[in-house]
Amino acid sequence: MTRGPSWLGRVREDVASARLRDPAARGTAEIALLYPGLHAIWAHRLHHALWRRGLRFPARLGSQLTRWLTGIEIHPGATIGRRFFIDHGSGVVIGETAEIGDDVMLYHGVTLGGRTRDGGKRHPTLEDGVVVGAGAKILGPVTIGAGSAVGANAVVTRDAAPDSVLTGVPARARSRAEGESTARIRSVPDQPDYSI
Repeated sequence: MTRGPSWLGRVREDVASARLRDPAARGTAEIALLYPGLHAIWAHRLHHALWRRGLRFPARLGSQLTRWLTGIEIHPGATIGRRFFIDHGSGVVIGETAEIGDDVMLYHGVTLGGRTRDGGKRHPTLEDGVVVGAGAKILGPVTIGAGSAVGANAVVTRDAAPDSVLTGVPARARSRAEGESTARIRSVPDQPDYSI
């Protein structure tokens, strides 16, 4: 079993990921101190660890405090991969059973929500490299395939194959056009360097 980076390594990776994805980023200190999306992700890691240990009330209390401070609500039960970036962040909501892969990016106002009060898996799964535009709503236990892009204000209620582009209300998926790259949309080179 291979171990991932240390907590400090993860923080450095997060800051480097933000620098790669945000053309307005001016430096490491600014990103670390002034990006609420990063603060919400860092707090989520702590809350998720408490949640997994059965400390549900402290986990929820911490997530609500983070919501109040950042404007970003991430349920402590949500599973989030590496190099996740929330740009601007205000109004983002991520539900309890949401699963987010590596190298995913969300813009402000995104909801990864449920459509039912039934137990079990109720929230979306975003595979690696997905980009979700401002105001988009992805609802229910749907899976958005790796490398897909969800347009601003789209409402997604169905699964999408890898490398799809989803737009509209309700969203319709189309295959990515030749030369259309998620890496370009994410402002990330094809071979990103996550070191600082």
